[in-house]
Amino acid sequence: MTVFLIISVLALLGLTFWQMSKILKLSKPVSSDDPSIASDKDNKTQAYLLMAFTVFLYVFMFYNFWNYTDLYLPEAASEHGVDYDRLMFISMGVIIFVQMITQFLLHYFGWKYRGKKGQKALFYADNDKLEFIWTIIPVIVLAGLIIYGLFTWSDIMFVDEDEDTLVIEVYAYQFGWKARYSGEDNTLGKANVRFIEGVNTLGVDESDPYAMDDKITTELHLPVNKKVLFKFRSQDVLHSAYFPFHRAQMNVVPGMITQFGFTPTLTTEQMRTTDYMVDKVKELNEIRKQRTKELEAQGEMGLDPYEFDYYLLCNKICGVSHYNMQMKIVVEEEDEYQAWLAEQPTFGSTIEKK
Repeated sequence: MTVFLIISVLALLGLTFWQMSKILKLSKPVSSDDPSIASDKDNKTQAYLLMAFTVFLYVFMFYNFWNYTDLYLPEAASEHGVDYDRLMFISMGVIIFVQMITQFLLHYFGWKYRGKKGQKALFYADNDKLEFIWTIIPVIVLAGLIIYGLFTWSDIMFVDEDEDTLVIEVYAYQFGWKARYSGEDNTLGKANVRFIEGVNTLGVDESDPYAMDDKITTELHLPVNKKVLFKFRSQDVLHSAYFPFHRAQMNVVPGMITQFGFTPTLTTEQMRTTDYMVDKVKELNEIRKQRTKELEAQGEMGLDPYEFDYYLLCNKICGVSHYNMQMKIVVEEEDEYQAWLAEQPTFGSTIEKK
């Protein structure tokens, strides 16, 4: 410990002397021939480099927008997703507009008012009018964006549980998802992780009569154009339910129920036939086809052709298999949904077999 203190003291003394030498150097008169002093030529060079960087910045920005727009998600597949996308594009437009003006002025003034011999800088100590303008404009713009966003947020978060609303529990665990649908009584039974035992993997309360006709599935089927309220539970750690094509995401927290709702507007088949998805699937299958040739040349199994499906993903790094934590979502017509649901076994029939 003593050695450590001695070393620390010596290091601090060395740092002190170093700083003092810098102060002494700064206090000495500076010669006009000192190479550390920028000349008019240096200032001119830096000013033109600044303008060249401005041009490069704008060209690079527009190139990326033009070249990578196909990486954006296709049209939203939910009712609120249209407003969500609109808000995002408005925000992006405002940001780009402001960025282009401020970056140009910043670099232009750096070029125009570069250091010159005999030129004295002129500045304002304060300007009330300018202060008011660049304060009130952001306030108005941000208030508008926030208010607009709140309406969409309310539509997602506050869903009335009426008889027309489909309520589905989505259960997260390392590393997968399960869904629980209510039966003919249209009421989900109680559940708690303390009840998990054997085939009762979701911890459904076996003493609750409402739970007997619940149906637990490994796929998530949704009827199109029907409002769905999702109630999320987690068995172990923090997960995040992410519906990218439906523009929705919610943390799934152990020990509590979180929720949101949306109305799907495009069936899986309709999304598959959109121009965006047809081109995307074609591109992916070309890549898979080439990869299959390479695998077969090595004596391995090739890849099956890709077909688009909606998926529920986990958007939190929840463990070693987080990357593969997903559940297939099928959005279909009401009659197809009802036919699929009728084929699923009830919770009561499942526990009778144990």
